[in-house]
Order: sequence, then C-alpha cells, then structure tokens
Amino acid sequence: MLMPKRTKYRRVQRGRMKGAASRGNKIAYGEFGIQAMEPGWITGNQIEAARVAMTRYTKRGGQVWIKIFPDKPVSKKALGVRMGSGKGAPEYWVAVVKNQKVMFEIGGVSEEEAREALRLAQHKLPIKTKIIAREAPETENGGE
Repeated sequence: MLMPKRTKYRRVQRGRMKGAASRGNKIAYGEFGIQAMEPGWITGNQIEAARVAMTRYTKRGGQVWIKIFPDKPVSKKALGVRMGSGKGAPEYWVAVVKNQKVMFEIGGVSEEEAREALRLAQHKLPIKTKIIAREAPETENGGE
C-alpha cells in the first residue's frame, strides 16, 4: 500500500478542500487522463485498485502515471474505547484531491483502449470523475 516513508508529524487535522486545483489540472505526461469533478479523499488502496485495473486491461502495454500520493494520515480510535485520552492511532493514508485535479494519466495505447482502461479505473474511485484528452499545443504566432 502507498504511504510516506516518514512524516514530520504523526497525526494531522482534517483540513478543507475548498476551491479548484490550480496546479496539476492539465495532462502533463500521457495522452488521456482521469480528472476529478469534486473534492475528496482517495485512500492508498483505491489508488492501487485503479492502477491495477488500468494495467490489467492494457495487458501492461503503454504507460500509466499516478499523479496523486497518499500523504495524509487518517487516525481512528479503537472500537469500544471511551472518549478522551487523546487522538487515535493512524489507521490509513489518503491523498487530498481537489476539484479538477488530474489523478491518473495513460499513454502509449490506442484511444479506445485508453478510454476503456480509464473507465474501469473510474469505478474504483469514490468521487465523480471524467476522462480528458491532452489539448493540442498552441503556437505563439498563429501557426505560421
């Protein structure tokens, strides 16, 4: 499962996911990608399940880029423990995903194969997403 090797603090507060992602909201590496349509937490298990679904469908052809990493610990108190006596131990790790963040990219496969692989990966994620394609690079002087 994905998790950081070490962190500065063992436990963190919940935080907010207000606004849209200003960075990481365009395709940088592949030809197609999955873009978040709403904010949410994606666990390390969900990222791995989406990755496995994509690589299985493409029969390990092409290339997959994962652009999110679960670096936020979510703590939970044990079952049947009374209130008080501090915060619980870290239970799992999540990646904070804002609206319009590109989470996965795929390249090196045909368009229909890439779209189907991304569709399978979408089913593994707990938030609304859409499949986007890389935009054609704009020329500076109007294409002369």
